[in-house]
Amino acid sequence: MISTGRNAALAGRPEGLEQLRGLLDTVLGTLGDAALKRGGPLAPGGPQAAVAAVDEVLGGGRFLADEPSAQRVTELFEAYAAWAVDLTHPSAAARMQCAPTAASAAAELLAATLNQSLHAWESGPFALELERRLIQEMASLVGFGTEAGGTLTPGGSISNLMALLFSRDRALKDTGEVSATGLAGRQVRPRVLCSAAAHFSVARAAGFLGLGRSAVVKVPVDDRGRMIADEARRIVEGFDADEVPVAIVATAGTTDHGSFDPLPELADLAAEYGTWLHVDAAYGIGALFSPKLAPLLDGLGRADSVAFDLHKFGWTPASSSVVVVRDRRHMECLDEQAVYLNPSDDEALGFTALLGTSLQTTRRSDALKMAATFLTVGREGMGDWVEACHDQARHAASVIAATDGLELVADPLLTTVIFRCVPEEGTSVADENAWNAAVRRKLMADGRALLARTKITGPDGTPSVHLKLVFLNPTTTEDDIDTLLTDITAAARETAGQGATQY
Repeated sequence: MISTGRNAALAGRPEGLEQLRGLLDTVLGTLGDAALKRGGPLAPGGPQAAVAAVDEVLGGGRFLADEPSAQRVTELFEAYAAWAVDLTHPSAAARMQCAPTAASAAAELLAATLNQSLHAWESGPFALELERRLIQEMASLVGFGTEAGGTLTPGGSISNLMALLFSRDRALKDTGEVSATGLAGRQVRPRVLCSAAAHFSVARAAGFLGLGRSAVVKVPVDDRGRMIADEARRIVEGFDADEVPVAIVATAGTTDHGSFDPLPELADLAAEYGTWLHVDAAYGIGALFSPKLAPLLDGLGRADSVAFDLHKFGWTPASSSVVVVRDRRHMECLDEQAVYLNPSDDEALGFTALLGTSLQTTRRSDALKMAATFLTVGREGMGDWVEACHDQARHAASVIAATDGLELVADPLLTTVIFRCVPEEGTSVADENAWNAAVRRKLMADGRALLARTKITGPDGTPSVHLKLVFLNPTTTEDDIDTLLTDITAAARETAGQGATQY
């Protein structure tokens, strides 16, 4: 029985652990029941049904109710599980969002119960050392040496922000320490190069850091979304005297094609101009676990910083993002001495925290769940899982290419597949776009399948709506994929000729 109100139990105490044991049984039962009732990757009904489900749990009231209720907690768990996306379902192929291992999910429970933090030694001594060791191994994984450093972050957007922070301070140090004096009065125009297919977080980070979104220069890409190195060189060579190339941001695994920018050529360019090279490998890091696919990341070790998400392609729960730098001295802009957190005499005797490695102060122990997955699956197992997902994408692409009414854009490079439903000849581009969008919404509203959408520019320069599958579940079979594609073609028939606003 759950104690409520002033008698609510704290998780770590004996009575709290006893309640936690009962609650865990409830949660596990709820998860099993939800999967059976759901039937597909998502409960049917669409947005209105989801809103109604939340309203039903609240019962017209608010979370901070005058009368706490253990029954409402159970109902909350049941509704949450019922309306969660089932990432283990083979037809959940919409996002770069993987199902975690059982060990990493258990690690989340342990981490939440003990609630360690990384801002002071006495807030989590084992957790602090665990993250240090994990960062060392992740830096080594990408090809960095013993001088490397890094930190864990809530996600790839923050990892990219931190990398650009380091690059900004290095590039502009000749005009004064930016973190201390700011950007005002500097007679330079900072520039950040990234591909036209780079993640939006690059431009957003430039805005946050005072460089301005206008400082981001989009380099042209080829037909697979890869940065053209010669175009990047042409742009850098054409900069005026007051234009300072702060960073070149390469993408390893673009969100659509899963393409990899030419890292060796960009590393040469960055070295020639003394420019920071950051690699956004949020998704593409998975290739590094596979001996067969690792060549896609040749040159990664020459970068100055690398960002990647293990909650995308590492089978750990979010948030599990990592940013590593080749030389940890570039993280000194984060140094902070707070007498109540990390006094110097404590640090001199080894009572050191990670306050000076992160934008955050209080910070949870995310290294625990990553370590749990790595220790459970192992390097070879991670590679096998990555290759299984790659094979799934190749199978899906071959079926799409052979299916009337579906059109494949290109063979997959990693685990994403882009395609579209092809209408009858003479259909306008607008109607074709609306139809493809409607197919996706129909599948979501029915709870049959989850797939993503994007826009691909054709040979005539016209962007059109396409659909995308993302394979990150190593247990998905070829039969599962065939069923998914059958559902897609069925939804295409069901929505043909109907107004897109219905879906």
